[in-house]
Amino acid sequence: MNPSFLFRVLIFLFVGSLYAQQIDSIPIHDTFQIDSKVVGEVRTIHVWTPPGYGVSTDSLPVVYMPDGGIEEDFPHMANTLAALIAQQRIPPVILVGIANTQRRRDLTGPTDVEQDKSIAPVVGGSEKFRGFIQMELFPEIEGRYRTLPYKAIIGESLAGLFIVETFFLQPELFDAYIAMDPSLWWNDHQLVQTAATHLAQGPYDGKRLWFAGSKAKDIAPYTKELAAILKAANRHMLQWQFSDEPKEKHQTIYRATKEKALIWTLNP
Repeated sequence: MNPSFLFRVLIFLFVGSLYAQQIDSIPIHDTFQIDSKVVGEVRTIHVWTPPGYGVSTDSLPVVYMPDGGIEEDFPHMANTLAALIAQQRIPPVILVGIANTQRRRDLTGPTDVEQDKSIAPVVGGSEKFRGFIQMELFPEIEGRYRTLPYKAIIGESLAGLFIVETFFLQPELFDAYIAMDPSLWWNDHQLVQTAATHLAQGPYDGKRLWFAGSKAKDIAPYTKELAAILKAANRHMLQWQFSDEPKEKHQTIYRATKEKALIWTLNP
């Protein structure tokens, strides 16, 4: 087995184990399910609303997150948002967590690399997952809650890959994109290879992109390369920020950078 690929597999397994060991208080939240026709299964959704939402008439921006299950990243992200809102460092927002069923299927696009395909029985389902979010989840959230049009999405690793892919393929879906250590090595770093073309053609005016790269040897070169491509593209109406984090590991970067990412992204 290719040593670089083995390293990636171990990272996947280690990060999952690390998340399981983290103990975060679970905030009060809503949970409901969507019987999705797009992905052909029932999906569990967790929604956190900020203090005061129930007695207010205000409509709020929405932050969406893959890896949004109770045993995944939803609790620590909701707690972080609550603290930042209380400190008046960000405006009040609603958090929508999408719990995983087959994570590696939903968060990856197609690949021509055989080793990529071996990480799960099924990969390459990102287009359907994006369709679920757009056609089924968005209307459900907008029907249940008082929302503003402003939407952001946040995630790390494969979720970061999905977020960068969405930014390039369907930038109109969200106003702001946050990706920590996106797995840009996927499909022989095809997203990085095609980034300049997408930036030249896509509707990026008014969009915001924040991404970070740890010292992970299979990710750091591509996050830095993407930053260079964005700088060269010089899209004046696109606001973007790259946070180079050489002291962070793949398994620490999400919690280490989430506050500054949210502050920059949610204060346009």
